[in-house]
This record gives sequence, C-alpha cells and structure tokens, in this order.
Amino acid sequence: MNIKELIFGGGVKTAGGGAWRDSIQAWLPIKNIINGVVITRDNRFIKILEVLPVNIYLKSPNDRQNIISSYAAYLKIAPDSLQLEARTLPADTAAYVDRMREYGSAEDNECCREMIEDNITQIGEGVASDAIRHRFFLIFQYEANMKSKGHSVSAIIQRLNEVLEPRFSDDFILKLLYEIINKRTSQRVKLPEGVFDMTTAIHGIYE
Repeated sequence: MNIKELIFGGGVKTAGGGAWRDSIQAWLPIKNIINGVVITRDNRFIKILEVLPVNIYLKSPNDRQNIISSYAAYLKIAPDSLQLEARTLPADTAAYVDRMREYGSAEDNECCREMIEDNITQIGEGVASDAIRHRFFLIFQYEANMKSKGHSVSAIIQRLNEVLEPRFSDDFILKLLYEIINKRTSQRVKLPEGVFDMTTAIHGIYE
C-alpha cells in the first residue's frame, strides 16, 4: 500500500467494499493524482497551477497596460471552468530566523550580534504573529474542446500537462491538499520533497 492509497482509499476497504465510515476516504472527492493531475471520483480531470504574483503598482504605465492586455487575451482562450483561488496563510519566518542565527553565531562583533538578535526579535518573531502571505492558483478541468490525442487517461493528462511542471508535481498537489485539509498541523509538520517515492520505498512497494 502506498501513500496515495492511504489518503484516497484505494487500499482501504471494509467488508462491504467501501471506505471506512467517517474516514477521509469516505468524503474526500479525489480518487487519485497522476503526473500532477487530480482525478475526482466522478472521473473529472483537474489541473491546479500556482501563479507567482507581481505588484502591478510597481510597474511602469506601459508595463501595467501590457499586463492587463495579456490577461484579457488569456481570458479569451481560458477554459470555461477556470477558477481563481487565493489562499491567505500566516507568514513562515522559520527559515529567516535560522539563517539570522547562523549569521549571529559567526559574527565576531558584539554590537553586530546584538543587532542581529534585535532583528530576530522584531522581524522573525514579533512581526510573524501579524504578517501574512498569499498564494494564488488557477484551477481548471479537462474539457472536450481541448481535443486531446485520443480520450485515454494518459492522453488527457498529457494535454493538461502542456505547461511547465514542478519537479515533483504529485508532491505539489499532495502538499496543497494537505495544507487545505490540515490547516494547523501543516504549519508545524511539513511534508518532505519526494514524499510519494520515500513512502512507497519504506513500505517496500516502489512504482
């Protein structure tokens, strides 16, 4: 049994052949994740893309107009079921604090060390309670007018993946769903890169 079966219920069966009552598998509408494409229980193919934002107000007037024109042009050819999702999360300053502490431990000047500690207190710890960060996503599903080469699962997935992919696309989707379902736990417990491969290797099943 691999991690996807544990989460989505492929290997979790009761005597009646279904998922356990009141379990995650019973209500989660996801059947599988293949090459970064979410397959729902009603056999829809969903693509989730993370978009890195830019501050349009820091751009020149010409750049602003180009951004707006490009966005308008994209909307004309965008999928009919396109959804824009924005997530607001507490700022994660752990990496920043760790890096500043490394600088402080290697600093010889006492005044500089005090400034670094003051910076950690004010920014790394004090501001973190109020600071937030945003993540933006484009979500769409496979539609008949996308005209994949055949109507097989692999052909549909290939059609949806004709974009730049993260190195671990399945991990990206799993981490996103993990953060949505476990909002508090995901702030403390992070899933590692290659979590699918590592988990299947630990269980002795490597696909």
